[in-house]
Amino acid sequence: IFLTNSGNKEITWMMLEAGAETDVVNSVGRTAAQMAAFVGQHDCVTVINNFFPRERLDYYTKPQGLDKEPKLPVKLAGPLHKIITTTNMHPVKIVLLVKENPLLAEVEALQKCYRVLDLICEKCMKQKDMNEVLAMKMHYISCIFQKCITFLKEREDKLDGFIKSLLKGRDKDGFPVYQEKLIRESIRKFPYCEATLLQQLVRSIAPVEI
Repeated sequence: IFLTNSGNKEITWMMLEAGAETDVVNSVGRTAAQMAAFVGQHDCVTVINNFFPRERLDYYTKPQGLDKEPKLPVKLAGPLHKIITTTNMHPVKIVLLVKENPLLAEVEALQKCYRVLDLICEKCMKQKDMNEVLAMKMHYISCIFQKCITFLKEREDKLDGFIKSLLKGRDKDGFPVYQEKLIRESIRKFPYCEATLLQQLVRSIAPVEI
């Protein structure tokens, strides 16, 4: 908690990778992220909220229960983890991260990845210490992956076409309407209606016209 208050995001990341728990509270019942937010160290808050241990993803690279095959091929774990832990959530950035890795930029690979993301999302919402922020992030990336699949299947320009659609602005003011609709659609499809974060997002966005 003292480290996050200092504002050193690199050390915060190193502590997390070394196994520091993000849900431990101090004497006044605050987590490290809450204390960092309180003193204005928002970079540290971002690092903590975006941290996802690699071992939690590696769980899906091994057959579980009656499964004969793992849900996620080992070769996809690294590229997927890079996207999961990115702090830049712009849809174009996520698509570029997919595009730059040939292992990931295939329909079958993205199908496996988005199904794992959906499982992680479900686990985040159903665990004892619910993590709505991480659940929403996993769902959002899953939605972008599914849209990537659509472009890979249906468009000759594939992911380049997706990026162009996201960046294209409407004639009157240059506003990227497709990008806005994609983000709103991902929020609308979030499967846990009782989530406080979802309700806050809906209240903020619903009254605003595109």
